[in-house]
Amino acid sequence: MDRINSFCDAEVWEGELPPPREILLQKIHHAQGLVCLLTDKIDAEILNEAPSLRVISNYAAGFDNIDVAEAARRGIVVGNTPEVLTETTADFAFALMMAAARRIVEGDRYVRAGRWKTWGPMIFLGQDIYGATLGIIGLGRIGTAVARRAKGFGMKVLYYSRSKREQIENELGVEYAGFDRLLAESDFITAHVSLTPETYHLIGERELQKMKRTAVLINTSRGPVVDNMALYRALRDGKVAFAALDVSEPEPIPVGHPLLTMENVIITPHIASASVTTRTRMALMAADNLIAGLKGETLPHSVSPESLG
Repeated sequence: MDRINSFCDAEVWEGELPPPREILLQKIHHAQGLVCLLTDKIDAEILNEAPSLRVISNYAAGFDNIDVAEAARRGIVVGNTPEVLTETTADFAFALMMAAARRIVEGDRYVRAGRWKTWGPMIFLGQDIYGATLGIIGLGRIGTAVARRAKGFGMKVLYYSRSKREQIENELGVEYAGFDRLLAESDFITAHVSLTPETYHLIGERELQKMKRTAVLINTSRGPVVDNMALYRALRDGKVAFAALDVSEPEPIPVGHPLLTMENVIITPHIASASVTTRTRMALMAADNLIAGLKGETLPHSVSPESLG
């Protein structure tokens, strides 16, 4: 905010929750620039009320909350904060996998509830990560960073992506697999794809049925990549063993949602990039995108069609 305020006049929504849509529609009217979060839906209706808007700076790597094509049609450039959160998010995905495999959250609740009476050979038996098979859906920056961590644990890594990544295969010894083979053979499956019409409910009833009954599913991408109700039924019926989710559908997941009744689920509040260093760098990148757009300069990190080739 110091960087932005030193360049222009700025009005900030101070509430913890996203600004109500009617407020955003009102305030956007005279704005030349907008810094928004992934919780803010910036669509044609909003843009219709923003005749002076020149730049949208999204404080996130993903930008499915913004109608980028509509913005481009109006000559509005859009920026995001990519790459900076790659390693932090990969750390968190691996943390979720380890917590699920060794039932750490369940064990913590057990102790806090005063139920721990003695050591026992069958208490909270989990699964080994070392030597297990990890399936990575989407071998982009974050998926590749997860693969590097997995190799340190002696895991066999299968991946499924839109295209083969031969350089990474040679570098890390990962193996390309068809989607169904990855689902069937992996002990742990982690999703690292953008949310698009093609990836909406990419993991649903059919896919969950193909997984091992001992499988653990991790999602740190976007909530709608996984059909949460199908996942609930699979967990309830013992079709898969465990899920660890940093994102949900809807988000936030409401109190009373069936998934929250399951002991074999970890759900965190979309915090995969939430390290002090990473979130600070994201904030500075968002400020730099905004200022560049207001100056009429090329954004350092643009997702507008002309920048994507």
